[in-house]
Amino acid sequence: MSGRYAFAKGLKEVRFLFCQTGEHSASTRSFLLRAYPIMKKNNPVTPILLREAQGTLPKVYARYEFGKETTQSLEGLSDKQIEDTVTSLVKSEAA
Repeated sequence: MSGRYAFAKGLKEVRFLFCQTGEHSASTRSFLLRAYPIMKKNNPVTPILLREAQGTLPKVYARYEFGKETTQSLEGLSDKQIEDTVTSLVKSEAA
């Protein structure tokens, strides 16, 4: 799984937004508990931001070179589906 999180060169930042207590963010929280250490170990200089806010629907943002930003909703996805979504974003060169 560690190769899945080797980020693309053009990726400048990954940002996760989710609720710290809401049931709709439970899969996102479990994914981050499992995958964050691996992502950070493989990409020590790329910022991976975790933003918790009450009532926030889970989303992931990927910021690339020249300010290009892509977002994906994580609402209703399982841990595995979140992993696939994040992998596609971090491997992309500003889709």
